[in-house]
Amino acid sequence: MSARGRDNTKRSPASESRFSRVEFNEMFPDNDACLDWLWRHYHSADGLHALCPKCGRERRFHRVTTRQSYSCATCGRHLHPTAGTIFHKSTTDLRMWFEAIFLMASTRCGVSAKQLERDLGVTYKTAWRMFHKIRTELMPQDSDPLSGAVEMDEMYQGGKPRRSVSARWDRLTLLQRKAAARSWAHQHQTPVFGMVERQGRVAAHVVSSATSAQIMPYVKARVLPEAMVYTDQATIYRQSLPALGYQHKRVHHKAKVYVEGDAHTQTIEGFWSLVKRGIGGTHHSVSAKYLEGYLNEYVWRYNHRRDPRAMFFGILENVAVEASASLLGDGSPA
Repeated sequence: MSARGRDNTKRSPASESRFSRVEFNEMFPDNDACLDWLWRHYHSADGLHALCPKCGRERRFHRVTTRQSYSCATCGRHLHPTAGTIFHKSTTDLRMWFEAIFLMASTRCGVSAKQLERDLGVTYKTAWRMFHKIRTELMPQDSDPLSGAVEMDEMYQGGKPRRSVSARWDRLTLLQRKAAARSWAHQHQTPVFGMVERQGRVAAHVVSSATSAQIMPYVKARVLPEAMVYTDQATIYRQSLPALGYQHKRVHHKAKVYVEGDAHTQTIEGFWSLVKRGIGGTHHSVSAKYLEGYLNEYVWRYNHRRDPRAMFFGILENVAVEASASLLGDGSPA
């Protein structure tokens, strides 16, 4: 078959994509299609019948054209598929919300609010608010325990010192320059602590300081006692981890030793590389106030990298978690 006659809407078998933009546009062409997907996925399998909270039994529902709701044909009770979600009472089109989720799910290092502003034609304030809601409410970090081989490390997120600052260190010895740089980082950058299972999941959190008092509560909450923990030579791990009963092996980075037998921290450092390149290349700068939300996005994407479903649908699954904790409707008549 000629190239002109070939169906170009299908993904190539060699593509790593699980849900392409063409497929997204076909599945969600407008607001009604997005609302119908929410309705069928979380309320009505056949699109016609659902449990009416007022009647107390399954009833037939019809679409209300003047609002984003479905009405019970018997009592008139309205069910709102967006109730209890980040979409509820939003003046932004539902189709734009779905596309924002698709963009975040289909990129490896994230997409900026400025890019979303250009793609959707919304204001920067609207684009940033949409991304913030998606990161903090639809991409939460799970609380499942980490086991097996677990690597831990801390990093500092923020800009580099100005030349006027680093120039003061030129006459210092190498050890003094490193000590001065660490002191500057502690004062001007945001510390982040991370834990990762080898070949498994990761967790990362903003901490007020890289100390045992701040870090060990996260370790006790997430890492099983029988896990083998691998870290660098930082003193915050040397006594605290054995005191909590963990098996602990260290690798001495200061001596330029990065792998010693099975002791290394390459996995967590690989994750830090994704975070730093994503923030530096896409967002350029993130304040400490909102850094936890950005970490949620990178952790969620890393933890779902082997999900057989498209990440887009994985994020939409959390819409149902939100809606299940809220009222299904407002009880207004048709």
